[in-house]
Amino acid sequence: MIVGLGNPGPAYVDTRHNAGFRVVDLLADELKVNYWKLAGDALMGVASCEGEKVVLLKPQSFMNLSGGPVKGALARLGLSAVDMLVIHDELDLSPGTLRLKLGGGAGGHKGLRSLHQALGSDYARLRVGIGRPPGRMDAADFVLARMKGSELEEFALTCARAAELARAALKDGILQAMNEHHAPEPAPAAPPAASSPEPAPAPNPAPPAPEPAPNPAPPAPPAPPAAPTPASSPAPDWPE
Repeated sequence: MIVGLGNPGPAYVDTRHNAGFRVVDLLADELKVNYWKLAGDALMGVASCEGEKVVLLKPQSFMNLSGGPVKGALARLGLSAVDMLVIHDELDLSPGTLRLKLGGGAGGHKGLRSLHQALGSDYARLRVGIGRPPGRMDAADFVLARMKGSELEEFALTCARAAELARAALKDGILQAMNEHHAPEPAPAAPPAASSPEPAPAPNPAPPAPEPAPNPAPPAPPAPPAAPTPASSPAPDWPE
């Protein structure tokens, strides 16, 4: 049995708190559920998936009283809590994140708290991430605020993915769906190592610098000036 949590009535359409209702409605469309029966304060639809009978349930007693209608439906069908998957909004997951989970606490979710009080916690869940309210906005106001525009479009896409994951859980079982959905993506292959470029040829060595010329020999000292040649004296004129 697949249970979607939410609040009945047009005032709660397109609110984050009705993620469970929205996903179950998508499943009903995909599985060709044309008739909903009101039984024990819950809308119940019956379909076939992968050759198995599937019951879709939307409690109509408001979120914080979901436990009673769900418990009554299980009793009428001869099922127990371990036979159901509960779909609900989750503040502690970022918007668009989906997580399958087995057991655990209510985490402040009033619908889960009511289920715990009526049935215990031994059941599977599909948590639809809606993120935390901005700033100091109250969580109750946040989950009950009607979305518009791109925010509503993104929420619709998330719920469509949640419906696909719920069908995978029906087909393959909760554990296998968990393993496949939550498996880490393989790391991208490392790029091939670049081949080392061949070393560039060394440039022609520069010609050796010419050796410095030896210091020139100091110039020879100038020759001493030649001694003056004495002029020849005229012969004395002797008296005869």
